Amino acid sequence: MLIGFRCALRDNKRTSGIAVIFVGADGYNSLVRRQMGVQNFALAYNQMGVVATLRLANGPTDNVTAWQRFLPTGPIALLPLSDDTSSLVWSTGVAEAKRLLQLDGDAFIAAVNAAFHKPMPRNTLVDDVMKGVNTLVKQTTGQRLEAAPVVETELPKSRAAFPLGLGHTSTYVGQGVCLIGDAAHRVHPLAGQGVNLGFGDVQTLVDVLADANYAGLGISNLSELLKYEQQRLKHNVPVLLTTHSLQRLYSTDFVPTVALRSIGLTLTNAFPPVKKFLMNYAMS
Repeated sequence: MLIGFRCALRDNKRTSGIAVIFVGADGYNSLVRRQMGVQNFALAYNQMGVVATLRLANGPTDNVTAWQRFLPTGPIALLPLSDDTSSLVWSTGVAEAKRLLQLDGDAFIAAVNAAFHKPMPRNTLVDDVMKGVNTLVKQTTGQRLEAAPVVETELPKSRAAFPLGLGHTSTYVGQGVCLIGDAAHRVHPLAGQGVNLGFGDVQTLVDVLADANYAGLGISNLSELLKYEQQRLKHNVPVLLTTHSLQRLYSTDFVPTVALRSIGLTLTNAFPPVKKFLMNYAMS
């Protein structure tokens, strides 16, 4: 991506151009990052994310809720796209992901619905604790657990899979070049923060470059680009660490940990002020 492109015209045709700043937005296997020669920390989770665009049953509705369920093999999530379509992100083991990719349409939809609605085996102690917590939440707030929507079909050619991992580059910027999105940082999709971090990078970079241009400074100047890096590091690093911790938290079957995380998730979902705070931070 080129920003601040200048060109010379001859007979109304562009004959040459100079990129004032080069923005690497080419994903976690970024060629731009490799050409910069910067170090990149990477950790593979030995999981894959299966994605697809799904059409919901029962026709158009107010589809404004994101749904997520934590399975023994990893989380599965539905993110609203329109009144009757949602985006699926299913994190699971590599072998299972490959199996899901090979299923025909009907079998795949059946697997998705089962993953969201089929009762999963759970430790008796955890089950008893959660029954008590759910009863308390219902008595205190009047809320009750709601079921995720039923999926009807998948949109043609929308199913794919990609490896999951954690990544962070040692620097986001160089002279006349900067990295944004997955080229600079990579997170597990369980918290749905990858795209938010990318959007935040873009907004911050635009603001920094606009300020530099207004002040008459060169937008490719390293000292100006470092302002973008400093601002984004303060937000991105805590999100990366939190997401990685959640991935580890939900990868264990140690009973006390399972009980505590289940209680925490239920209470967070039950109290709107807590949810609102977390949502505002995630989108900031």
